[in-house]
Amino acid sequence: MRKVYSKIDSIVGNVITVKADGAKYGDLAEISTTYGDSLAEVIKLDDDNVSLQVFSGGRGISTGDEVRFLGHPMQVSFSDNLMGRIFSGSGEPRDNGPTLNENMIPIGGPSFNPANRIIPKNMIRTGIPMIDLFNTLVESQKLPIFSVSGEPYNDLLARIAMQAEVDMIILGGMGLKYDDYLFFKDTLEAGGAMSRTIMFVHTAADPIVECLQVPDVSLAVAEKFALQGKKVLVLLTDMTNFADAMKEIAITQEQVPSNRGYPGDLYSQLASRYEKAVDIAGSGSITILGVTTMPGDDVTHPVPDNTGYITEGQYYLKNGRIEPFGSLSRLKQQVNDKTRDDHRALMDGMIKLYASYKESLEKQSMGFNMSEWDTKLLKYGARFEAEMMDLSVNTPLEKALDNGWSIMAECFSPEETGLKSSLIEKFWPAERV
Repeated sequence: MRKVYSKIDSIVGNVITVKADGAKYGDLAEISTTYGDSLAEVIKLDDDNVSLQVFSGGRGISTGDEVRFLGHPMQVSFSDNLMGRIFSGSGEPRDNGPTLNENMIPIGGPSFNPANRIIPKNMIRTGIPMIDLFNTLVESQKLPIFSVSGEPYNDLLARIAMQAEVDMIILGGMGLKYDDYLFFKDTLEAGGAMSRTIMFVHTAADPIVECLQVPDVSLAVAEKFALQGKKVLVLLTDMTNFADAMKEIAITQEQVPSNRGYPGDLYSQLASRYEKAVDIAGSGSITILGVTTMPGDDVTHPVPDNTGYITEGQYYLKNGRIEPFGSLSRLKQQVNDKTRDDHRALMDGMIKLYASYKESLEKQSMGFNMSEWDTKLLKYGARFEAEMMDLSVNTPLEKALDNGWSIMAECFSPEETGLKSSLIEKFWPAERV
């Protein structure tokens, strides 16, 4: 029988403080008010002074309300019944479906035992040339999508969710506009991908503490499915909202702020989530793609800056496209030598030519005389952007490779590409020889 405390010492915003014995950091409590019951989470311990973040907010709570500690941290139900369902950050149904209470598992545990991890070696195909061909996504990789507000990063995540060759998708939304939540729901249902998807969604109108729980709930469920042999892709949007929620709670707790007001443990908080990406020996895997919006397109902002030290590369989303410069998958070398003989050479060759195109474009904008070579590069760059970089392009890797050869053959002679003669003899389009 858990103790019930009937005196709340202070109420500051969404945080209440009570004097209690035996409480642990992260434990849940239930607060009974005249407006109903609400859950709260222990976020600070100072001797017997226990601070709790109230899920439903501090409004309506009085100092005489009862607080009952449940003796366990936040838990979520785990079973196949989760598939196709949509939940809040606290695990409550958003889709008018039944509440799930069986097989409850804790969230926010440690990352997977390193001794049971294996070296990433499998490609995850997405049908997006700028990923598959140029910056291959590898199973068990952790990658952020760096973007500014207004870019179609949620559209990109929805496409990846529908097309990625994995067993299941777990989508964690943090601080989503309600329209964005409906966009994900409607897009995945229309695309037939909802049956293999689980969504945990925190909207901008929901209690802020639930925003912090979305990654933990998503990754706890992902790990259980991975242990069953599933290849799980976890899509998180937006990790900057997650960090802002941390900052807001830290300010409420009167913590000493660090860079730009974020708490001093921002790095370790982000790392503890991203490090859940794993390829488990003899079982499944967890791959993480997390959107990180950059205020003012500032990559030195604390959230993207810390993220870059944790993850294995990044995708830069700019002007509605994944930029070839700045985007990097550090694990692509693990897999792109096993796809097709020309993959690495074509990847490098096309990016070099695109870099030359950008120089010719600058010359043109400054009014310099354009050579025949510049004219070829301008033609090549326009086709590269339309047929490779445009996010509406949906094509398998092999077709994208063939299309790369076709684009170069339309614009250059074989010797102008700088590619090996052996590859040109094998892959150059026959009608262009």
